[in-house]
Amino acid sequence: MIRKLISRVLGRNKNQKATPSQALIATASHGIRRNHISPGSRRVCEALQEHGHKAYIVGGAVRDLMIGQQPKDFDVATDATPEQIRRCFRRSRIIGRRFQIVHVYQGQEVVEVTTFRGDLGSNAKTDVHGRVLHDNVFGSQAEDATRRDFTVNALYFDPTTETIIDYHHGVADIKQRTLRVIGDPKKRYREDPVRMLRAVRLAAKLGLIIDPAAREPIRTMAGLLENVPAARLFDEMLKLLTSGHALNCLLQLREEGLHHGLLPLLDVIFEQPLGEKFVMLALENTDRRVRCGKPVSPAFLFATLLWHQVLAQREKHQSGGEHPIPALHLAMDEVLDSQAEKLAITRRIAGDIKEIWALQPRLEQRSGKRPYAVLENPRFRAGYDFLLLRAEAGEIDNELGAWWTEFQQADGERRATMLLPAEKPARKRRRRKPRHTTAGETAVAE
Repeated sequence: MIRKLISRVLGRNKNQKATPSQALIATASHGIRRNHISPGSRRVCEALQEHGHKAYIVGGAVRDLMIGQQPKDFDVATDATPEQIRRCFRRSRIIGRRFQIVHVYQGQEVVEVTTFRGDLGSNAKTDVHGRVLHDNVFGSQAEDATRRDFTVNALYFDPTTETIIDYHHGVADIKQRTLRVIGDPKKRYREDPVRMLRAVRLAAKLGLIIDPAAREPIRTMAGLLENVPAARLFDEMLKLLTSGHALNCLLQLREEGLHHGLLPLLDVIFEQPLGEKFVMLALENTDRRVRCGKPVSPAFLFATLLWHQVLAQREKHQSGGEHPIPALHLAMDEVLDSQAEKLAITRRIAGDIKEIWALQPRLEQRSGKRPYAVLENPRFRAGYDFLLLRAEAGEIDNELGAWWTEFQQADGERRATMLLPAEKPARKRRRRKPRHTTAGETAVAE
């Protein structure tokens, strides 16, 4: 009788899961103000609230602001369905298959708005490994918080009241610099194996320690990444490489055993002194650019990571008798084809990568009109930066990089004096054609 009364009071029966209790964190404890939020995301929250909906800044933006980093974007979570969101904003569109979201356009800003996700239950469509395939299940804010991957991402900031709603002690975990999975890590990794990559990326980016319970299964479950679509792996790797902490991320990927299958032969590259130095320099340079707010080229990044595989393949073709330039182009195609199975590198990015690689032998030619033609190439700057990186790594002579640095800055007259003498092609011995003879003459000659 008492149990029934308690159950009725709590509004819960034996088939319902316990709802996590929410904590309201005041501004004095978290330090985030509404003016820290982008104008577009503030207007989206206010408009949804004016239409009677709940709306919060959610996830990474709240986490980054608490840690003291500037978020790249501000996502909004709401109890409104995609169709209801769409009706609130004239400039918006619904996208996504696995889980529908709405892009709301506020001036130059695009705000991603998601509906609270509900408990998947036993009816969720999964593959044989447990990876969730369809996720258009809406629910309450508490259910949405439980569905999120890490406690530090399950934070909801209300720009109107400037309070944070915290269901899973995410604020405490941020203060303790701990990355903890919500729920059973093994189950959550099966639902979405990409979460293992996210754990590494967030730990490296934010300086967090992965909770032992979340870290322990990663090495044994890394094989689940083989079942993830190549396009999703590419997106996640791009986030990792442009996080501003790419070097630490890749080192931790190797430490956790997650590098296999993402970039084939990456472990071999790290074990080669020349290749490892080249990759490390490239990642350090990328991290500096990201932290300074400078743009980063995905093509340049992947060109550096895969370059020494190209060199190894080229060497094989040359040892088989192939000429250097055709050998290089064969190697480029083979390396990119081997990546296509694991990382869905877009055709445009793959084209840019090949142009950077193909420019390298052309940059070694410093006579005649060839240097002028290279300067006009639209990918010259990327090819030149790649050349400097090769020189810094000790792969080629520094003098070549210094020559191109001066040549591109010099005036026309100075450029003409810098050109090297054209190499004379080696003279080929002309084979003497046999003189036509009669049978009698042949007999005399013999």
